[in-house]
Amino acid sequence: MIKKPGLSESLEDYLETILALQRANTVARSKDIAQRLNIKRGSVTGTLKKLANSDLVNYEPYGYVTLTPEGKKRALEIERRHVFLKDFLYRILNVDAETADRTACRMEHAMDKQVFDKFKAFVKKIDTCPHSDLHHDT
Repeated sequence: MIKKPGLSESLEDYLETILALQRANTVARSKDIAQRLNIKRGSVTGTLKKLANSDLVNYEPYGYVTLTPEGKKRALEIERRHVFLKDFLYRILNVDAETADRTACRMEHAMDKQVFDKFKAFVKKIDTCPHSDLHHDT
């Protein structure tokens, strides 16, 4: 089995951002990526080259950016972790939506697959436990 190289938090944020932009606009542009990530446009170019060299994005200078099949697969994994963690924080811990979103963004990068899978199994047990007070109005 070939292990996928780990991506930094920053690279994961790029993939997640490109996925969102592709959904909205079919393609992403470096200026839109910079705006979403609140960084300088010049910083985006080097990172896009790095992602292109890793076969995660299709990128040509001054052109559009799209995810490769592997890039899309990785972006969807990141997005699923984010959505799951945000839901846990918001629904189970009653954290406000904005804080849950910000915190989930930090957590999604720190949690490896093995820990995340165990965390999901734990939350499933909470959700299905008939004695859980989450199933009753408090």
